[in-house]
Parts: sequence; C-alpha cells; structure tokens
Amino acid sequence: MLEITPELLLQAYRIGVFPMGERRDDPKLYWLDPRLRAVLPLDGFHLPRRLARTVRQGTFEVSADTDFTGVMRACAEPRPGHPESWINEPILALYSELFARGHAHSVECRHDGLLVGGLYGVSVGAAFFGESMFSRQRDASKVALVHLMARLIKGGFRLLDCQFMTDHLRSFGAIEVPRDEFRTKLADAVDRTANFQRELGGEDPVAIVQASTRTS
Repeated sequence: MLEITPELLLQAYRIGVFPMGERRDDPKLYWLDPRLRAVLPLDGFHLPRRLARTVRQGTFEVSADTDFTGVMRACAEPRPGHPESWINEPILALYSELFARGHAHSVECRHDGLLVGGLYGVSVGAAFFGESMFSRQRDASKVALVHLMARLIKGGFRLLDCQFMTDHLRSFGAIEVPRDEFRTKLADAVDRTANFQRELGGEDPVAIVQASTRTS
C-alpha cells in the first residue's frame, strides 16, 4: 500500500480526495471521493440571531492555531451518538505535520481557560476543507464556525468544503454539489491565493459574515 505522506495528502486534496480511518484504534486509512459534496457558501452562511448574540457577548475566548493537536484529539473523543471516530493516530500525525507546514488550521473556543469547543481543517490555495468539530459546552462549536467563516471571508477564500452533508450543516446554509461540479469549483479555488487569518484585528466576526451575505 502506498504510504500517505503530507505531500501526497496535499495532492489528494487538490483533486478532491481525502483519507479517513475506520476506527480510532485502527491504523489503516482509506481514500474517499464522495459522489455528492457538502459545501458551505462563503456568501450564503445562515447566521441565526441568537447565535450572533452569543458570538458578540463574548461567552467564549476564541483563538486560532493555538492548540491544533488539542482540537484534533477532542474531535476524536467519544460523544453521545458517536462512540467511534475516524480520527486515528496516522490521521493525527499527518494533519499535525500539515499544521506545522502552514496547511492546516484550527479555531479554539475556551471558557475560563479550558478548551470547550473548536474545529480544524486543511487549506490549499483559496480552498478550505473542514474536517471535524467538537463541543463540550452549548454553542461552542457553532461560535467556532462563525469565527472560521469570518477568517475565511477576510482572507480571500473561495471555497469551504464540508465533505458530507448533515442536518446541522444544512441549517447553516450548506448545499450538496455533484462531484464534477465540485471538482470544477475546487480547481478554480486551489489555483488562487488566500491567507488564513489567525487574528481578525479587532473586527466583529458577525459583521464580516453578515456583510458577505448581504453583498452576495
């Protein structure tokens, strides 16, 4: 079996393919290329009023790229309805290396200094591939998602891939795109330049997201 290296992983993302594990304690990986792809339009994010208030109230201390491994391991933890995880040790090692090279990023939500929610993903050109999220406190992962959207919009990203559709993602405006259409969008995005914004420079993430939606 061909060894999956960080270089091969980035090449795979450029053509729309990504790896997953069967279980957290199984070291094997397999490639996926879904027939339908969930995409969250950067100009079509549905931001509920209550969530916007939560973001602006500063319930959580939000940061980016301060605990990538911690976010990954939290995403792999068992949770109600999801006792198993596809995030195994090879996945942890590969994506941690991508993070070290600047091709993977995380958003963290903390409460009283404790990590209570977050998400992580991979960036190639102007495409961002959302991998997983977690929440130990109500709304923590949702706040992280709003902050991710703001950082991607401000950084000039063109595509946010969410891999598989869920009711949760659909509630935020995600759509399903056929494989060929996704590949066309992807090819355009990965050949462009974008910069993941670790800091928003004091700007309001809600205002950034809402402005992008209004001008779409």
